Amino acid sequence: MKASESNSHYASKVRECTNFAVREIKKVCQNVGPRPSGEEGEKKAQDYIENLMTPIADEVKREEFSLSPKAFMGWMLVDGIMMLVSAALMIIALTGLVPGAAVFKAVATVLSVLSLIFLLGEFLFYKKLLDPLFPKKESSNVICTRKAAGETKRRIIVGGHIDSAYEWRYTHLGGSKLLTAVVIIAVVSLLCSLVIDVVSFFDLGRVADFSLLAAQCVTVPGFVLILFFVNGKVCVMGANDNLTGVFTSMAVIKYLKDNDIRFENTEVVAVSTGSEESGLRGAKAFAASHAKEYAESGVETVFLAVDTLHDFDHFGVFNKDMTGTVKLSTQAALMVKTAGEIAGYDLPYKAASVGATDAAATQQGGIKSAALVAMDPAPAKYYHTREDTADILDFKTVESGLKIALESVFLFDEQGLKDNYS
Repeated sequence: MKASESNSHYASKVRECTNFAVREIKKVCQNVGPRPSGEEGEKKAQDYIENLMTPIADEVKREEFSLSPKAFMGWMLVDGIMMLVSAALMIIALTGLVPGAAVFKAVATVLSVLSLIFLLGEFLFYKKLLDPLFPKKESSNVICTRKAAGETKRRIIVGGHIDSAYEWRYTHLGGSKLLTAVVIIAVVSLLCSLVIDVVSFFDLGRVADFSLLAAQCVTVPGFVLILFFVNGKVCVMGANDNLTGVFTSMAVIKYLKDNDIRFENTEVVAVSTGSEESGLRGAKAFAASHAKEYAESGVETVFLAVDTLHDFDHFGVFNKDMTGTVKLSTQAALMVKTAGEIAGYDLPYKAASVGATDAAATQQGGIKSAALVAMDPAPAKYYHTREDTADILDFKTVESGLKIALESVFLFDEQGLKDNYS
């Protein structure tokens, strides 16, 4: 059975649940506000989800986990400082005015290499390289379950993250063009600095040293720019990224509850994850706690991350995530794409161009995953800026996202994960 066939007044019932999602987003924005990872705002929002869903879901659980919330984006500050020190040491060494030039060059090279490792490890692969350097905080996931009527043979998890990001200063000031320019300048400066470090060990004469010195001086602005990438004084509202994902997921459970729909053998779970903006920490914790349990139970399980339902023209199914470095489940992505077709939408396959969704962490953790996203990948002007408020919510996109999520749930209940859907 299709979701659209589950109720003779399906359109109006979906509209009611979309109104529920939008209304609750506005309430959280008004009554809780910004929700930085591991801080009081995030905790209050999870409290709200827990209280809201207790009479709606069969079971609501709160699972705590520890993290270092400033570590993930902290690599920019660490890299910026290290590269400035590296550049200063190399400039001193290349002038030839101070003894110990070889030592200065060696230290500068080590700092440059470490900066590249942190860039790749933290940003591209979301590894916890810098966590020991930053204070620990507590965060949580809220897990809301509508149980199967009989034996549970399948489980579909729909989720979004409750936390919101600290502002990306350059996106706020100049949109995607300024953001892209700063990123390119910073990365090119780092790579050029590495080349300068290596070449400086060869005795190429004073003219070459002067050229390297000039080139090193040119890289300095790039390292200064990266220091100011994140505005740590402004945590954004995150109405679209990603309260839309959280409350669309909760609306799935509400739709089933309101219309007295309980699958015979499929359990439906809605998850509000914490600390996604700090390196997918909530989804990582969820997978670490449940992936083995799910696998050993023999219950076919899939995770659908719902993220930033705002830009209707950019709807898509992520089959690659984490800046394109993580391959998501082909079957899960096909399921969502097919569900989209059933709902009347042609969803292209896409890859996360910058950043990641919770699906990357759950896929890496051992749960087959895909993501449903509707955001301009440029990125959008509101992405991680103070413009991401409830005032710019797009009802049509949220409603469409809910329809696709519901069809995904009904399709999974009927057929599970497959290589082809009839």
